[in-house]
Amino acid sequence: MQHDGGRPVILIAERDRNVRELQLIFLNNAGFAVEFADDGQCALDRVRLDAPALLITEILIPKIDGLTLCRMVRNDASVGDVPVIVFSILAAAARAQDAGAAAFLRKPLVESTFLAAINGVKMNANAMLAAR
Repeated sequence: MQHDGGRPVILIAERDRNVRELQLIFLNNAGFAVEFADDGQCALDRVRLDAPALLITEILIPKIDGLTLCRMVRNDASVGDVPVIVFSILAAAARAQDAGAAAFLRKPLVESTFLAAINGVKMNANAMLAAR
């Protein structure tokens, strides 16, 4: 998935509007395009429609929770190479790892930690090539 001048797209499933606004600012400033999904089902549909470079999901999202979303993406052969970062207020690093997450971040949102985790994850190679 590419958008906005060929920048790699990060799809985020996050319910908190304030967190969304900060994520958008941090990621735009770091050179990424950002799209948001309101719930887990919407995120899964969008990943399957046009795989992003990275999916970031909160655990506590409607319809399909973030851990189930992560498992579903990991187990889908057509999009299984999309890395997933689980970002939550819950202490769930082990559960995120078990679900196949590439990384786990615990809230609150800290720009340096957030960007370091993103930069530390190998992005979906196909989406990165398409963005060039």
